Amino acid sequence: MPGFLLSQGSRVSCAHQGTATPTAAFPRVTVGGQAVVLLSGPWTIAGCPFPTNVGGPCVTGTFTSGTVRVTAGKQPLAIQAAPGTCVPTGVPLIAMQTQVRVRAS
Repeated sequence: MPGFLLSQGSRVSCAHQGTATPTAAFPRVTVGGQAVVLLSGPWTIAGCPFPTNVGGPCVTGTFTSGTVRVTAGKQPLAIQAAPGTCVPTGVPLIAMQTQVRVRAS
């Protein structure tokens, strides 16, 4: 499934609007001046308002699929169209804003 590549400048959040930050960027490859994000690394989530007594807040998130044909350092990249999941809540990890020049599959 093709999608826009995620970079360090992409806006990603949990379903509760907590801000996600990538932990595995590849600085040798950039899009729009920002390093691309590898699929292998989790995203740390800060500011999730989901209450602790009902299983929250979201702490980390991962995208479950990424690029197959385009890689960086022989590793697949995270893309906007891929589904993601947050831990421990299981809600979606959502890529809301990203660069729109490079699409990959």
